[in-house]
Amino acid sequence: MRVIVVGAGAVGIMHAWHAVSRGHEVVQIERESEARGASLRNFGQIWVSGRAGGEELETALRARELWEGIGRRVPGLGFRPCGSLTPLRTGAEAAVAEAALARPDAVARGYKLLTAEEARALNPALRGTFTAALWCERDAAVEPRTAQLALKAELLASGRYTFLGGREVRDVVGTASVRDDHGDVHTGDAVILATGAWLGGLVRELAGPELPVRRVRLQMMQTDPLGEPLTTSVADADSFRYYPAYRGEALDALNAHQPQDPVAAEHRMQLLMVQRSDGGLTIGDTHEYEHPFAFDTVEEPYEHLTRVVEAFLGRPLPRIRHRWAGVYAQCTDTSRVVHRQQVGDGVWLITGPGGRGMTCSPAIAETTADQLGW
Repeated sequence: MRVIVVGAGAVGIMHAWHAVSRGHEVVQIERESEARGASLRNFGQIWVSGRAGGEELETALRARELWEGIGRRVPGLGFRPCGSLTPLRTGAEAAVAEAALARPDAVARGYKLLTAEEARALNPALRGTFTAALWCERDAAVEPRTAQLALKAELLASGRYTFLGGREVRDVVGTASVRDDHGDVHTGDAVILATGAWLGGLVRELAGPELPVRRVRLQMMQTDPLGEPLTTSVADADSFRYYPAYRGEALDALNAHQPQDPVAAEHRMQLLMVQRSDGGLTIGDTHEYEHPFAFDTVEEPYEHLTRVVEAFLGRPLPRIRHRWAGVYAQCTDTSRVVHRQQVGDGVWLITGPGGRGMTCSPAIAETTADQLGW
C-alpha cells in the first residue's frame, strides 16, 4: 500500500511509523518545515496514572508498551520509564490517593501510596514538605522536541518513507488523493489527515462545521538545568481535579473542604513537571477553552507554579529560560480518546486526542492501521 499522511506531529508520525513497520510506503506532508505544534510544546510524558478506566486506560497502557518498544529501536526518543510521584500534603489529598488505590485497575496503573521518606528515597530531589506521595510506576517520558526528528530519521532509513515539509494540503482531488499548495497531487491507497489543532480550511470543508472537536490553549515553561536528577515525573494534587481516574466521593470532599488556589482555579491549572535530557525542568500547565484565545502569556500562572515546585523541591527554582503557549485539539466529549472520521473516498481525519496525544498516539495509530487493514 501507499499511505499519504498529512501532518507530522505525534499522531501523524505514529501513523507513518505503523504503516512503514507493516511494509507500506508512506509520503508524509507537513505544512511547516518540521512539526511545530502541540506535539513539541508538551511535557513528553507518557501519562497512564490519571486516565479514565476502560478504553482510555487500555489505550494508554497499550501506547506505553509501544513507546517502550519503539524507544529500544530509536534511542533518540529519550524514552525512560521514570514513573511519577504526586506529593500529598493534607488528609483530604491522601484520601483521594487511597481511593485511587482501591480502583480495580490500580495494579495495572502501578499505583502505590508511599510515605514521605519512601518518596524521597525514590526521588531525592523532593526535599520539601509533604506527608506522603502517590506513586504510579507505569508513567514514562520521552523528549518532545526531538522525538519526531528521531522517528523521522528512522523512517527515512527504511527507504519506504518520503517527507515533504513546507507544503500545505489544499484539496482532496479524488480517491485517496490530495493536492498541495505547490500544485502537486499525491495519490495513495489511503490518506490520513492528522492535522492536530488545525481545524479550519480543508478540515472544516471535509468534516463540516459541527466537527465535535475543540481547541485548548495551555501555558508552560522550562528552566535551566536543576543540577541534580529529578528521577520521576512530579504532579501536585490539583492533577486529581483534572484527571478522570480520581473522580469520586474523596475528590468531592477535597473540592469542598480544600478549595483550589484562586490563580490555579482561574486558569484551570495543575502541576506537571518532568526533567529534560539537559537537566532542565518542563513545568506546567494551564487550560483555556474559550475562544478567541489570548495572544499573550499571563505571568500569574508561572508565579503559582514556581511556588508549588519550590515547596516540593525545598529549594529555589533554577532560572526560567523558556515560556510558551500551545494549542491542541480535544474531542468535545472528553470521554472519547480520539475523533476518527472518514471524510472522503479513502480519506480519514484523525484528531482530538486532547492532552492524551503524546501519551496515546502509538496506540491510536495502531488502531487506525488495524481498522483500515494495513
